[in-house]
Amino acid sequence: MFTRTLVTALLVLTATQAPAQGQQAGFERRAMPDGTEVGIWYPASGTPSRQRMGLYAQDVVVGSKAPDGRYPLIVMSHGTGGDFASHVDTATALARAGFIVAALTHPGDNWRDNSRATQIAARPPALSALITYMLDDWQGHAVIDRDRIGAFGFSAGGFTVLVAAGGRPDLSRLADHCAQHPAFFDCMLLRQQRPTASAAPAASGDPRIKAIVVAAPALGFAFDRAGLSKVRLPVQLWRADDDHILPAPHYADAVRAALPRRPDFHAVPGAGHFDFLAPCADPSIVPQICGSAAGFDRTAFHARFNADVVRFFTAKLSRRRR
Repeated sequence: MFTRTLVTALLVLTATQAPAQGQQAGFERRAMPDGTEVGIWYPASGTPSRQRMGLYAQDVVVGSKAPDGRYPLIVMSHGTGGDFASHVDTATALARAGFIVAALTHPGDNWRDNSRATQIAARPPALSALITYMLDDWQGHAVIDRDRIGAFGFSAGGFTVLVAAGGRPDLSRLADHCAQHPAFFDCMLLRQQRPTASAAPAASGDPRIKAIVVAAPALGFAFDRAGLSKVRLPVQLWRADDDHILPAPHYADAVRAALPRRPDFHAVPGAGHFDFLAPCADPSIVPQICGSAAGFDRTAFHARFNADVVRFFTAKLSRRRR
């Protein structure tokens, strides 16, 4: 037990800049050259202030900059109808642990505009463009370690991250899937936007991504062993056991079965699909998204969830693994 504890401690120390005592998360809001909205979090010192971010809130230091050093980068892809703020608590937890974090609002697939929600071919290139922006154009790019980049995705963002990591979905499976499950969320969305639903993502990944966290991935059934054969990087995979939006076994379980290497898999008893979103500042505003089942404490779950995400990226993006 002592040996395992010591090894874990060493991994943490070598993975990122060791967080200073009382380290906070800095935050800034930017736009990429094409106008895509981006939220950026980073290690910071100073006094945090409370910020409301749509449905969510965060305690961050505004106006600071990332301290000198070399920090790993995590890019985030939200689900259908979300935005860059959908996982603010996870982003701030990573920043406090010594990561630079960047999340985009997917154009045409967000809460303001869902006109291109089924144009999934556009999502992985948008995530890659975010990486390029952070490495080349962001004013703090000099502190990013280009060799230590991870990606986090939820729902449609989980699909996005799998494709960006080299996955090749077979979207010809959609017809049979939706014939059998017409009331599933993805099938209803496809019926609403059928003219754009058949476009498939390019069959190439982004080699800059070295580890991924995938929560409740959309279109999981579209991946088979051949389609995920090139996803050989470390994967942490999450399933909500009471997911009525993307129910088992068609999504996370299908991805788990198709991955060539065993993922760090987590099943969450009592959790619904939206419980992977950050706890809402006022759950009564949009209860269908912000509410949880009776007996399920989203805030308590996120304390564990964020700790596990930090642990995973800390270990898998360690300098020792390069």
